[in-house]
Amino acid sequence: LFDGVYPLYLQQRKAFVFDVSTIIVIVVFLTFACSFLLIIPGIRGRARLYWTVRVLLSLVVGVVIVAVQFTGDWETGWVKANTSYKSFSHALVNADIGLHVGLAGVNITLMGNPVNQVNETINYNEHFAWSFDADYDHSYSEGLEKGLPSPILYVAEKFTMQSPCGVHRQYRISGHYASATLWVAFCTWLISNMLFSMPVLVYGGYMLLVTGAFMIFSLLSFSTVRNSPMCLIQFGTATLRIGYGGSFWLTLAIGLLCFVSGITVVTLHYFNLDLLKTFFDLREDNVEEYQDMTEVFVNPHFVSKGL
Repeated sequence: LFDGVYPLYLQQRKAFVFDVSTIIVIVVFLTFACSFLLIIPGIRGRARLYWTVRVLLSLVVGVVIVAVQFTGDWETGWVKANTSYKSFSHALVNADIGLHVGLAGVNITLMGNPVNQVNETINYNEHFAWSFDADYDHSYSEGLEKGLPSPILYVAEKFTMQSPCGVHRQYRISGHYASATLWVAFCTWLISNMLFSMPVLVYGGYMLLVTGAFMIFSLLSFSTVRNSPMCLIQFGTATLRIGYGGSFWLTLAIGLLCFVSGITVVTLHYFNLDLLKTFFDLREDNVEEYQDMTEVFVNPHFVSKGL
């Protein structure tokens, strides 16, 4: 800071849980959901409930698969500590320091308790990307040039390529493959919806199982970061420890939901096909077809000619 003037940030700050990409995904799926709710009154009888359950559950699975690609809380941790605020100064501040790890980078949060200390506003949230089209070390160097607070630079330095921790490569590759398997899960989710719209329900159930499997594979890929020992992030006597965050557990829950739904569809196909057709609104169509053919007209000319 120079005479109370804040440094110039050339890049836009990014929220550690929600960013623009996540909000766009949620808005798109909410638009689909609202559009369906507008036409749901036109569906008659019990089929209205079945359609609502099927469509909303499918949209929840889809939005989670896409949204967790952009969230930043696959791993998260907080610590409250008294720490130095900036270089070449012995002033200590009391602050909450947060670390939020996503598939494409890490967010580091610094918030003072209270926010206004040492005549400054301590409220930072900085994003450092490590995706294959980003240079993490360059972002860290820019943070040094901008004069970010020492706690943020201290935590960010743990993930650089030159750090003795050696976790940069592991996090980068694990996040890349986790993201790739999630996109495959999204494709299989689309295929399952196509199959459910046709009279091949059992294959839709199989694709739901494949969707759940790829979501679990993404979790296994990300969890390999635990194979590399993480350096201690120490602030005096306080230690910043991280654990699996909301996006990790949400992906696990939706993956298990896909497994349960797929197994249910396959089981009903082999043991109670009528109930399965009723849930997917196929049985009523067959009944209506039979009702349309209650009266048969025969040309007497062809009958007498055949006799």
